[in-house]
Amino acid sequence: VLSSGINAEYGEGMLTDIGKIEEGATIVLHACAHNPTGVDPTQEQWNEISQVVKSRNLLVFIDMAYQGFASGDLERDAYAVRRFTVDGHRIILSQSFAKNMGVYGERCGALSIVGSSAEEAAALESQIKILVRPLYSSPALHAARLVGTVLTTPHLYAQWLVDVKGMADRIIGMRSALKAGLAREGSSLNWDHLTNQIGMFCFTGMSPEQVARLTAEFSVYLTKDGRISVAGVSSRNVDYLAHAMHTVTK
Repeated sequence: VLSSGINAEYGEGMLTDIGKIEEGATIVLHACAHNPTGVDPTQEQWNEISQVVKSRNLLVFIDMAYQGFASGDLERDAYAVRRFTVDGHRIILSQSFAKNMGVYGERCGALSIVGSSAEEAAALESQIKILVRPLYSSPALHAARLVGTVLTTPHLYAQWLVDVKGMADRIIGMRSALKAGLAREGSSLNWDHLTNQIGMFCFTGMSPEQVARLTAEFSVYLTKDGRISVAGVSSRNVDYLAHAMHTVTK
């Protein structure tokens, strides 16, 4: 079950708020698998967001840390990036391969900026090098070479696509299993948001007090706002988690 998008009321509120941003300001957007809410705009909502952003002449900074982990499809998850580029936005794109390449401890990513000309691109590159020098100067090569090899070797790239989809499907499956487990426990609450949300993270709707009970009584650890990492849920612990969640929310 894929994300059903932002609730219509909240979607309109989001567009209204964007329309009030100071002209020429910078807006930061998550491309997919929004962290921490797990709620992504639909493609139609992205189209609307792009137009409102353009009307305010905003500089668009897109953070894409979970490509492939939302739908399992790299192209689908990159829709916002492609839409904004086609619509003429000169975006700044920050990509991370930490999760979808399994190099979390190595930290590998890419920064891309769309310029209007070769001259502007050269000027942008020069400015980025000035910023990079005092930050990390020379980054580690191991993960970058690994990612580069996978992306440029056809059979490895094809295998990676299969692996990414397998991980995304597993996460989607755990969402459904957790919801089903809560139903079996007898919960009368509406847990549709577990499967309507998307990606690695999920807002459960539990209060800080309920979260504290989960930790104290069941040794289940999550942030106080009720956000869980669905990637940490497995076929071995999903029923235990459902029982624990039902116990503290009934």
